[in-house]
Amino acid sequence: MKNEVKIHEVDPSLNNRRSFLKLSGLALAGAGLVIAGCSNNDDDNNQPEDTSLPGVRNGVFDLGSGDFGVLTYAYALEQLEADFYTKVVNATNFNSAFNDIERQVLTDLYHHEVIHRDFFKAALSGALPNPSSQLLPTLAFNYGSLNFNSRTDVLATAKALEDTGVAAYNGAGKLIKSADYLLLAGKIVSVEARHAAAIRSLINPNSKDFAGDDIISTSTGLDVAKDPSKILPIAGGFITTKFTAKYLP
Repeated sequence: MKNEVKIHEVDPSLNNRRSFLKLSGLALAGAGLVIAGCSNNDDDNNQPEDTSLPGVRNGVFDLGSGDFGVLTYAYALEQLEADFYTKVVNATNFNSAFNDIERQVLTDLYHHEVIHRDFFKAALSGALPNPSSQLLPTLAFNYGSLNFNSRTDVLATAKALEDTGVAAYNGAGKLIKSADYLLLAGKIVSVEARHAAAIRSLINPNSKDFAGDDIISTSTGLDVAKDPSKILPIAGGFITTKFTAKYLP
């Protein structure tokens, strides 16, 4: 069957960041799971283009559709968040701009987002039929006038990114067909929601902002969900590497 995705067991001791994976909510650590792909070359002849596969089309990388498209979409967003928090914790005035609690929270978020990014890269590298051409490249980012030495700027941007990330995962869930992928996405979005709540509490301590009406539906009590077409223009404000998402809603 073409592009069949299988789950295989591996030795968990091979993962030297097991503790961080547990913190980030990924079952990958405890179960020792990796995702690997296979394809039947006999089925590849004379077949129409598979738009579910990410890759370069008309000179520009496209995210694809289906499970591979959603995973690649998530990988792009995790690259953004990981890059942002890497810059935050390495800023010149990180120690002086934030108090002890804030530094601990931001450092934890940095570790989580780097793990999420690396997880998606590893998963896609194993699952894609031809990762050398189908894996989303490392993206470049530009944060404009954002001052990484400013507590106000950093927390406001973190709030925007985390809120957007939660809405993105919630909106993409309905596009995922694989039960294994959906389970992992659900675990990751639960962590992203904790990130969003933590940042909101840092900005406005002892308030109800961690579950504000701007991110929680007053009719359902659930987090906001947005399709990729609503999320990518927001994230694209920071991403300078050009790519398209023609086959995602």
